Amino acid sequence: MKRNLNYKPKLSRNISNRLLTLISGIFASIAVLPLVLVITYVLIKGGSLINLDLLILEPQPPGDDLENAGGIGNAIVGTFIMTGIASLISIPIGVGGGIYLSEYSKDGTFSRFIRFGTNVLSGVPSIISGVFVYAVIVVSKVIFGSMFSGIAGGIALSILMLPTVIKTTDEGLKLVPNDLRNASLGVGASMFTTIVYVTLPASFRSIATGVVLGLARAAGETAPLIFTALFSFYHITSFSDIFYEMSSLSVLIYNFALEPYEAQNELAWAASFVLVIILLGINIISRLISNLASEK
Repeated sequence: MKRNLNYKPKLSRNISNRLLTLISGIFASIAVLPLVLVITYVLIKGGSLINLDLLILEPQPPGDDLENAGGIGNAIVGTFIMTGIASLISIPIGVGGGIYLSEYSKDGTFSRFIRFGTNVLSGVPSIISGVFVYAVIVVSKVIFGSMFSGIAGGIALSILMLPTVIKTTDEGLKLVPNDLRNASLGVGASMFTTIVYVTLPASFRSIATGVVLGLARAAGETAPLIFTALFSFYHITSFSDIFYEMSSLSVLIYNFALEPYEAQNELAWAASFVLVIILLGINIISRLISNLASEK
């Protein structure tokens, strides 16, 4: 007996399917709309102010003169420096922790405790890490007698990056087939050699994606840097400057948005534009790395 398999649009189930699909599309559009509006507004408001002088000069004292307001060059450099410090701290520790969880732990009490702590740390408000570093490092002057400093800001940001790096390393290594490990161990390679030359290269793209996402989060944080790096109107001129107050894009936006002068408000919009472009670029890079990993 032949059945009619043609699509019948008037059937109740097909009508319900089209209706629910339409509703899902509407809700998805509503969810994305705030992001589109925010990014569009920042691009329009701050993009028109971008020029070479603004990107390389340091800000001048607050005033009404827009032409002599200076730029945000020191904040851009400070953001990259503190994010770099955070990477130097969090990447080795995070990758090492992920390797332990995936390759050495036997799902015992200690490994479960680390995973639980990582999940909790990933949900802790960023201001808590800033207050913690303020109490432990800034107030105590434990780092060469310095208080507010770029290195303290980098340490605070590394706390925020750490759980992301640990979790992505752990999950990335779990995706590596056990056959590769067994083949390496079967020809006489040690566990260390297997990890360094087999499992880590195989999961490199997954780990790199997590690192880049952690960088994106650290670069956009404000609260931890208010308590640790504070702010500076001056350029970085030597290595020793990392032990003193350091500017960043996020704190510059916060400070200048509160100023009663239009010139500083415009610099805040320009800094917002630059920060959004940096974050978008980082997220695009992470997406490209993820796509390469999935194609491999």
